[in-house]
Amino acid sequence: MHEHELPLLYNVLVTDLQELLAGWGVPPGSVKWAGAIVGTIVVALAMLLLAYAATWLLNTLLRRVSLTTVTRLDDNLLQQHTPGYVGRIIPLVVAFNLIPSVFADFPWAIKPVERLFAIFFVVLAIRIIRSAMRAGIDTLKAMDKYSGKPLESYAQVISLVLYLIGGLALVSLLTGHSVLTFLATMGAASAVLLLIFKDTILGFVASVQISANDMVHIGDWIAVPKYGADGEVAEINLTTVKVTNFDKTVTMVPTYALISDSFQNFRSMQRAGARRIKRSIRIKMSSIRHLTAEELERLKRVDLLRDHIAATQQEIAAHNDQRGVDKALAVNGRNLTNVGLFRKYMELYALQSPGIRQDMERTVRQLQPDQHGLPLELYCFSSDVKFLGYEQLQADLFDHLLAAVPTFGLEVFEAPASDDLRAIAKDLSLRQA
Repeated sequence: MHEHELPLLYNVLVTDLQELLAGWGVPPGSVKWAGAIVGTIVVALAMLLLAYAATWLLNTLLRRVSLTTVTRLDDNLLQQHTPGYVGRIIPLVVAFNLIPSVFADFPWAIKPVERLFAIFFVVLAIRIIRSAMRAGIDTLKAMDKYSGKPLESYAQVISLVLYLIGGLALVSLLTGHSVLTFLATMGAASAVLLLIFKDTILGFVASVQISANDMVHIGDWIAVPKYGADGEVAEINLTTVKVTNFDKTVTMVPTYALISDSFQNFRSMQRAGARRIKRSIRIKMSSIRHLTAEELERLKRVDLLRDHIAATQQEIAAHNDQRGVDKALAVNGRNLTNVGLFRKYMELYALQSPGIRQDMERTVRQLQPDQHGLPLELYCFSSDVKFLGYEQLQADLFDHLLAAVPTFGLEVFEAPASDDLRAIAKDLSLRQA
């Protein structure tokens, strides 16, 4: 575009200013600079006005269209500011065509300014494509058909490719070399770069995979036993993940370790609002036996067991009478045992406590007996997932259950302590005497 093709406002301002300055005796070189400065200001103002007008027009049209359509795509385009980005194309194109005229007196500046505008075009194109892509992803997320699809992963991969292409285009513009030349040069130096930036490349790949697979967020509670990390994620960067442990120490875990090694993320537990309790009481095997009628009458005074014992006694009596069971021996037929009744007490006391989730799996079960006795395991979920509340609930439950064990004629298994050994030694010495 030549001088005579410039807008009227630009011609008037620049020409009049140059004539005025020349009449005042200003050197020709300064007159040229003044013309270029005024021209730049005029073009900048025109760009702002055109951008505002185009953005307002596109936003208004899209809002009116969104009122008549059912799809959420137009609403998401507005939310992602896509019309605003598109509206900036017109002023950039106009300004780009005015560059030769504005800098007609400074031919050496035309190429650098055109290159700068080309960079603007690349960045703007990336923002337009990315905002449209985000609007499309948000639209698909709202559809039941795509609700379970890893749309964010696809969006991140597309964004990565987009940034890579944009980066190559920017390097080509800044250096003046073609993209193919740049790629060929990089290919020759790739072996050296892989050796020097091995950790950075591994961290970058790991970061992409962590983000794409939604593995870790800042604020997640994770445990990485190999690195002694057990706490909240405070920072995720290209090479390391910063974990603030619960003992207030900080562990730096390599980012690629989260995809090459095993780690535990407690995010789903926190979202569910439930934390598992899985703890056992080991019963001494020699203390397990059938209950006598006198013991059952005494245990009926336990409020939680009164109805259960009465109902079970009726059921057992009917069962034994129907089969003519000889009750001279307790082993015949069905009988209540102290360990079975204690297991029922654990269920009634622990599993119905206010802090236990009633809508999730909960049971008291026997595990395989071993040299340490018979384990009775409490399996349930606490409604408090925070450390202090969770531990307090467990402690309250097992304080009571451990204290209740002797009531059923049972003993908790424990390895012989020093006082036990002394008592045995004393008893042996008395017998020998």
